Amino acid sequence: MGFFNDLGKKTSETTNKIAKKTSQTTSKIAKETKLKMKIADNKGKIKNIYEEIGKKVYESHIREERININEVIKSDCEDIDTLTKEIEDAKKEILVLNNKKICGKCFAEIEDKAMFCPQCGEKQTDEKTVLEKAEEKLEEKEIPEEKKKEAEAVKEELKEKNKKK
Repeated sequence: MGFFNDLGKKTSETTNKIAKKTSQTTSKIAKETKLKMKIADNKGKIKNIYEEIGKKVYESHIREERININEVIKSDCEDIDTLTKEIEDAKKEILVLNNKKICGKCFAEIEDKAMFCPQCGEKQTDEKTVLEKAEEKLEEKEIPEEKKKEAEAVKEELKEKNKKK
């Protein structure tokens, strides 16, 4: 009977590992899809702002107004800057989810552990900061239930600090 008990335990452990891996994969796909939707939404907003800027410029031309067009479109340009930053952050997050990075020389998407770029041959450096390493360690650890809220707060703080660099 010991053989069957061991077999049952091993089967149960394997099933649990597969279920956990499937759950992680599904979660990763959901996060990536959400980020891609955010990117598409922000690109649409940027397109609309461009149209508004063009409309404002043309209307001032038609009316032959002597206004400072830079002042008129300044907030629109700031909105575009904000949306563009959000797009870049989302793209970086997608790369991290897929264990990828961008080559600093040719900007090809490569494996994050690659020592050389397969496109241009450039030697890759480990650019992870202390903050990024701390964030990764928090992701890898199994956190007790009573500490999860605190850990989530720390993760969010680290993400904000990483975005600012």
